[in-house]
Amino acid sequence: MSTQHTYRVIVRGTWDGLTDAARTRLLAEVDSHGLSAMRFTEEGTLTYDRVLKHFSFRYVVVSDAADGEEMAGAIAEDRAETYLDGQGYGHGPLRSTVTDMDTMKVNYKGRRTPGAA
Repeated sequence: MSTQHTYRVIVRGTWDGLTDAARTRLLAEVDSHGLSAMRFTEEGTLTYDRVLKHFSFRYVVVSDAADGEEMAGAIAEDRAETYLDGQGYGHGPLRSTVTDMDTMKVNYKGRRTPGAA
């Protein structure tokens, strides 16, 4: 059995070829997809602004550590593409940034270790 790691993945893209209906739908929902919507979830959260130029998704992906960050990015990009295509939202190429939460170092600035002067 392989070790599972938890990854946080940001998938970014650009709207491209949006239909008038898709544009109208996105603008009607823009207030619920702003900065306050930025959360990492398994189903992903979509964020964009009123300009409708760029968008991003935030995903939590749990997968085998042996498959690495590249696989986590591919899984998240596939989820984003499936959602966008299912909604009829035209888009350009997707790119992702992946952080392995199980190997991430946390720097606690300002905290003293026991016995430190």
